[in-house]
Amino acid sequence: MSKIYDVIILGAGPAGLTAGLYAGRSRLSTLIIEKGQDGGQIAITDEIENYPGQMVEGESGPSLIARMTEQAKKFGAERCSDTIKSVELTGEVKKLVGVKGEYLAKSVIIATGAFPKPIGCENEGKFTGKGISFCATCDAAFFEDFEVYVVGGGDSAVEEAMYLTKFARKVTIIHRRDQLRAAKSIQEKAFANPKIHFLWDSVVVKVDGDELLSSMTVKNVKTGELTTITADEDDGLFGLFGFIGYNPNSQLFDGMLDMENGYIKTDDNMHTSIPGVFAAGDIRVKSLRQVVTAAADGAIAAMQAEHFISNT
Repeated sequence: MSKIYDVIILGAGPAGLTAGLYAGRSRLSTLIIEKGQDGGQIAITDEIENYPGQMVEGESGPSLIARMTEQAKKFGAERCSDTIKSVELTGEVKKLVGVKGEYLAKSVIIATGAFPKPIGCENEGKFTGKGISFCATCDAAFFEDFEVYVVGGGDSAVEEAMYLTKFARKVTIIHRRDQLRAAKSIQEKAFANPKIHFLWDSVVVKVDGDELLSSMTVKNVKTGELTTITADEDDGLFGLFGFIGYNPNSQLFDGMLDMENGYIKTDDNMHTSIPGVFAAGDIRVKSLRQVVTAAADGAIAAMQAEHFISNT
C-alpha cells in the first residue's frame, strides 16, 4: 500500500519550497515532486534585487533557491524527481500518477509555475538551442563578442538584455511597440547602456540559417515593411533571446479546476474549486508574479492544507 502523505506539493520553485518548509514545520508528512531543477524561473535569473532579506551585496536566483531547498529539507519535507502524467483530485485521497510511480495524499498544493512563451516566428523550433534561447544566464556565454537580439519590452526582457551586454558586443531589443513596458528605473539603466540598441514597432516573423541561426526577417507592425537581418560575415551567427511572457504550466488540470486563460483560480487563501487542492505561485490568477508573492502563496497554501487536514 502506497504511503498517504498529508500533503503533496507539485513543483519546487519559491512557492513549492516555501509550502514545503511551512508544511514540514507544521509536522505534516510532506512530499515535494519536481521534474526538473529546483527554482523554476528564478533558477535562471542572474541577479535579484528586490527580495526582502536577500544578501544586499548580491543575490542570484540559484543562491536564493539553494537556501530555500535546504530550509524545506531541514523541516522534513521529502523529495521526489518525477514527471506527473495524470491526477485524480476529487475524493478524500488524491492520486498523482507519474512516470516512476503513484503518489497519494490527503491534500495537494499545485505550484507548477509557468514557462516562456515562444517568439512565434517561422522555423523557431528548428533553431531553438541553435541560436534561439529563452535563458540569458544559461546561454549568454555562448555569444561572447557576438551580436544578440532580445524580443520583448517588459522588465524581464530589458533586465536580460542588460545581462547579455556582459558578454555580447551589441544587444538589440526588438519590441512590437514604440516604448518599453519595463519599470522606469530599469528603462533608465538600459537607455544609459551604450551596448543596448532598439528596434521599435517590430516583430520577428522568420528565422533561418544552415546549422545555426544566421538570419531573420523582421516586420514593422505599422508599415508592414519586411527587413532581413543577417549575421556579420566574420561571425556567421547571432543570438536571439525571447522574453515576451509566460504560459501557465496547467495542462494537467484542464477540465478539473476553474481557470482563467490557463491560470488556476483561487481565493485569497489559495483554495481552488476542489476541496483539499490548493494552488500557489505563478500558476494562479494574480496581479503580481514575483518571488516574494510566490513565497507568500506557498506559506498560505501550506497552512490552509494543515487546516483542511485537521478539520476533515
